[in-house]
Amino acid sequence: QVQLVESGGGLVQAGGSLRLSCAASGGTFSRHAMGWFRQAPGKEREFVAAISWGGVITYYADSVKGRFTISRDNAKNTVYLKMNSLKPEDTAVYYCAATRFLNYYSDYRQYNAWGQGTQVTVSS
Repeated sequence: QVQLVESGGGLVQAGGSLRLSCAASGGTFSRHAMGWFRQAPGKEREFVAAISWGGVITYYADSVKGRFTISRDNAKNTVYLKMNSLKPEDTAVYYCAATRFLNYYSDYRQYNAWGQGTQVTVSS
């Protein structure tokens, strides 16, 4: 099974940028589609973005479309989430996750491996 470790979170002012990374090990990374989710205090886990195993197909939540970009480097077993024009409402713990199938990319129950999460805080 794939093990995932996120990094790159932190505190940033509104309008700023961050790039999250998710390093995979212990499995066949290139055969997994990958997703990013986030969870704010008191709220349910929310889909952010997903990318196919080859990196050709991407999906985004409407709330981040045009501001966030998901990408992957299969040679480095890493998936990224570049976040621009950050808003206070983007504040959350961000998780990366792996799935063998991208059919229901926004449903967290379809993902079978998760990282521990990284905190992103956007100040106003």
